[in-house]
Amino acid sequence: MNNLLETPIEYLKGVGPARGELLRKELGIHKYGDLLHLFPNRYIDRTRYYKVNELINNNAEVQVVGKVMNLKTVGEKKTRLVATFSDGTGEMELVWFQGQKWIRENIKINIPYVVFGKASAFNGMFNMAHPEMELLSDHEQSLRSAMQPIYPSTEKLTQRGITNKVINNIMQQLFRETQALYSDVLPPSIINEVQLIPKNAALFNIHFPKSPELLARAQFRLKFEELFFIQLQLITKNLIRKHKIKGHVFDKVGIYFNDLYQNHLPFELTGAQKRVIKEIRHDMGQPAQMNRLLQGDVGSGKTIVALMSMLLALDNGFQACLMAPTEILANQHFIGLSELAQPLGINIKILTGSTKTAERRIIHEELENGTLHIIIGTHALLEDKVRFKNLGLAVIDEQHRFGVEQRSRLWRKNDIPPHVLVMTATPIPRTLAMSLYGDLDISVIDELPPGRKPIQTVHRYDSNRLKVWKFLKDEIAKGRQVYIVYPLIQESEKMDYKDLMDGYESISRDFPLPQYSVSIVHGQMKPSEKDSEMARFAAGKTNLMVATTVIEVGVNVPNASVMVIESAERFGLSQLHQLRGRVGRGADQSYCIMMTGQKLSNDSKTRLETMCRTNDGFEIAEVDLKLRGPGDIMGTQQSGVLNLQIADIVRDKDILQLARHHAIRLLQDDAPLSKPEHAALRHAFIEMGKKKNIWNYIS
Repeated sequence: MNNLLETPIEYLKGVGPARGELLRKELGIHKYGDLLHLFPNRYIDRTRYYKVNELINNNAEVQVVGKVMNLKTVGEKKTRLVATFSDGTGEMELVWFQGQKWIRENIKINIPYVVFGKASAFNGMFNMAHPEMELLSDHEQSLRSAMQPIYPSTEKLTQRGITNKVINNIMQQLFRETQALYSDVLPPSIINEVQLIPKNAALFNIHFPKSPELLARAQFRLKFEELFFIQLQLITKNLIRKHKIKGHVFDKVGIYFNDLYQNHLPFELTGAQKRVIKEIRHDMGQPAQMNRLLQGDVGSGKTIVALMSMLLALDNGFQACLMAPTEILANQHFIGLSELAQPLGINIKILTGSTKTAERRIIHEELENGTLHIIIGTHALLEDKVRFKNLGLAVIDEQHRFGVEQRSRLWRKNDIPPHVLVMTATPIPRTLAMSLYGDLDISVIDELPPGRKPIQTVHRYDSNRLKVWKFLKDEIAKGRQVYIVYPLIQESEKMDYKDLMDGYESISRDFPLPQYSVSIVHGQMKPSEKDSEMARFAAGKTNLMVATTVIEVGVNVPNASVMVIESAERFGLSQLHQLRGRVGRGADQSYCIMMTGQKLSNDSKTRLETMCRTNDGFEIAEVDLKLRGPGDIMGTQQSGVLNLQIADIVRDKDILQLARHHAIRLLQDDAPLSKPEHAALRHAFIEMGKKKNIWNYIS
């Protein structure tokens, strides 16, 4: 059977070379198996047959059984063909504006037909334009079910005559030729426990559902199987890595770690931070490479956890590195970590694109001879010249900004790869994390350091600007500082740049010297200019910072307590949340003010309402996932991972969790899938692995 599904699609009766080529180009259907997995987008309920005297003028699609009594051409230039259609309770008209010759030659008078289409009333009589028509005798023998499937399509397919009806017919032909004998690959134990209908019945009822109940069961079965295979793949990958990829055993908790923990921590660690450090210590104490994703909201204290992890590497005689996506962020990590590392006598340096050649030489030398303990840097760390004596831990901040190839270059700097800690301040909803990073172990810091006050967030229209400006002046009078952020969207960079410069000029007028001082930072400035403006603001020499989103990630100015976001409707939810996280870093009450025009789309309203309602990054990420879907959230790099055919990560999260639970249980019982009852599953799993190299994308 499975061999038959490998048959090229043009060999299916009713397809042929020309249609085959179109299906390949437009829908990616190359063979029988691809067509089988072209699942409908939606269904039209055709369980009911209406009588002509029951029709009401609501523009709904209906089907009626009756006979064509006569045909006539109407209009001065014979513009339309009209048939009188009767079912005994009344008469209606069927109307065609195109294809009249073919209809006239093929329609049978006084023979029962089923007609389907939109019925609308005109001059006291119902009519149906371009109805779908089928002889009642054919209709009764057809595989087509009462729930009529509507398949994905494209404009080109419709133009070239491959309508939904044509796809429906070739799908019927597929089931006739293959006899619908599709073998089950899931083990009987799972099928029974989850009460899944057989694969055969599921595939038949997804295309030709006999009832809404059977359709629901078919969808559940196919979604479960799809998500089960993804989870099986991810968990297996994790197990293989733990068995195959050896790691350095960090079994000592020594002087560096203990000295910082007992004597130099500026604040008490939260319960969440302690729990996460414990998980990391456990991982790094194993003879397998750690691969852990550390999720924590903006300001939750991930950096201190990263430092404690690095100190474990140092205590065991190894070096550590931290890689950040931008120079600003790398510098900030460097300043923050240097303060903590200094009293411990740790040698810590920074390497970025703007590091001078003389400094680079010293850094390269100290890394190779082992006297440099911790290096913080950007992509510059990946250069071939950068060699370590013994790299034990690599920390990567905001990993979705680095490509797979870039990350693997870091691993190859050692014979035994370093332990890996990936940090992100972009909260990833649990369902998405299970699907994208299911092969990583995940730690979450889900509480903020004590003493932090939640940021008050409000939405204001442009008409309230004077009141907002007065509020800013009051805050500045208290000694606080303010960010004002403008959107920068690449397509219209010139226009956005103008927005920013106009904004800067009007703010400079409204907040004049010498009483106020304004900084500006945008993407068209040189890095050195950006850094000096940021430094002036951080040092409190300017009151307001007018910027584009370059300040989105990681910038830390505890005295900045107000964030104004201009044209907030043009930002995504995660970006709004990231921007808000730039304030609220000190002990003062902080505020985020989102400014917009009056006209807002429904999605924009949802985003703004969500921001005003909650500070919880994970809740915000869930809303974002519902609005945008998984592909957008992860960016193009990760979108290939979730080419799901029928399941939906957002809507089907309960099925996903159930599938993951069963995948874990199965692998705990029989990791190599060597038991006789797992033979079909093992075969399908290996075949899928050959076809889908998408798994390379994941971490």
